[in-house]
Amino acid sequence: IAMSLDTLGVSSEQRAAVDKIRSDLHARMEQARAAEQNLETALAEGLSAGNFDTTKVDAAAAQVAVAAAAVHDASPSALNELHAVLTPPQRAALVDKVEAHWVVWQKANADETGPANPESHLAMLATDLGLTTDQVDRIRAGLGEGMKAVPPLRAEEIATHLRAFGDAFRSEKFDAGALTTAGGANAHLAGWGAAHMAHFVETVSPVLTPDQRARLAERLREHAAHNPSAQGNQ
Repeated sequence: IAMSLDTLGVSSEQRAAVDKIRSDLHARMEQARAAEQNLETALAEGLSAGNFDTTKVDAAAAQVAVAAAAVHDASPSALNELHAVLTPPQRAALVDKVEAHWVVWQKANADETGPANPESHLAMLATDLGLTTDQVDRIRAGLGEGMKAVPPLRAEEIATHLRAFGDAFRSEKFDAGALTTAGGANAHLAGWGAAHMAHFVETVSPVLTPDQRARLAERLREHAAHNPSAQGNQ
């Protein structure tokens, strides 16, 4: 929703209120962002050491899901204010943008049946770290087995929530607190992503050279330090 507000095209009269609401939404996502940061830091430490503290990593991944589940509970007032500020056409446009983000996310992170699809991540990693053909083949073989530990993405659960949100937000009256599907959908999606990231990094680590592990660890630390909410409208 916060991302979609960037390109919604609100009027000058609405701008101040919408900017404040977007800032409020980012603030309410801070605990979830911090949990993801903690996971990325734990994975970076494991890469640097060449050995992962699986208990620490698993706990960090679980906390990502817990923090994500709490985001909606902290956000009803901001979402209700947003509904009140926007016109009916803008509400419909916002819903369309949110649904479009979900379609893009699915294409980037999952195949049509829902399980993890690590090939796109592997291709990016190969380019970024300069992996050899042998390394790519070994990682691919490991991912085929290792990713079985990641629970499948329940895409329909996310889609059901988006439909519920869309129907409610397009209506004349809207109560974000009445959306009972939000917490579970947030927790599942974030938890899936956290587990996917952890298993991916743990699987590729033994195949990497010390220099490649150091570079991947640095990428994770850079991503952990990145704070979109501190950059205004990202």
